[in-house]
Amino acid sequence: MSSDAVQIRRMTLDDVAVAVEWARQEGWNPGLHDAQCFYQSDHNGFFIGELNGAAVAVGSAVVYDDQFAFCGLYIVSPEHRGKGYGLALTQARLKYCGDRNVGIDGVLENVDIYARIGYRKYYQNARYLFTAGESPTRHRHIHSINEADVGVLNRYDRQCFPASRKAFLDMWIIQDDALSLAWIEDGKLKGYVVRRRCHEGHKIGPLFADDLTIAEQLLLASQEGVHGETLIIDIPDTNSAAIELVQHYDMELIFATARMYQKGLPELAYDRIFGITTFELG
Repeated sequence: MSSDAVQIRRMTLDDVAVAVEWARQEGWNPGLHDAQCFYQSDHNGFFIGELNGAAVAVGSAVVYDDQFAFCGLYIVSPEHRGKGYGLALTQARLKYCGDRNVGIDGVLENVDIYARIGYRKYYQNARYLFTAGESPTRHRHIHSINEADVGVLNRYDRQCFPASRKAFLDMWIIQDDALSLAWIEDGKLKGYVVRRRCHEGHKIGPLFADDLTIAEQLLLASQEGVHGETLIIDIPDTNSAAIELVQHYDMELIFATARMYQKGLPELAYDRIFGITTFELG
């Protein structure tokens, strides 16, 4: 059957929940509240391909501002792979992104395929797994993130992400089953971390910090209340201090993705990115 037979439409929140369930079935281990948080980022940025009313492909194309968008959550149902339905969905997503610089975290073995539709690889994000230990007493500069000024938090985040994403962060940092902490020193925000519960264990992301010492203390504090449970963090190989951190704690490398962009590498404080937010939304 031709890919022309696929009907592409935007997802509802309920559809996004279905897509996240597909991600769970694929072994991606999404967060328990990812659907609501993801949808908050851009209500128009989630697409579903249907064949005779049945879903065959899903994917996101979150538009953050006039300059930047990020594509992810891309899954074609197993029985319909190799039929062109995913390409039809991707074309719809890229059309929505328009002339923006579009980023993805792509599967390494498919880098050449992504290159054919305009993406270029710039670095890798590697997923590490470790077991939460006994967390020490919080450092005196670590506070609940709700004690940080919202405007200050967004400005700090913007140094480490290619666009402002206030709508997303507003929900991300207060989601249920999560721990969100900030390093505030002399009234200045110098880093923050979010830990969210997933179907298996917890994921840490983002972990942004001015330096390795602050990042390490936030990482230790993020283990509060989950001693013995699995923690997962996604590290960019652009930050040698982040690699030093995961090696120091003997974390287990699980796999890696290719961070790719269509219009060049964004100018960011890469030395402050110790853990990205998600593979799905950047």
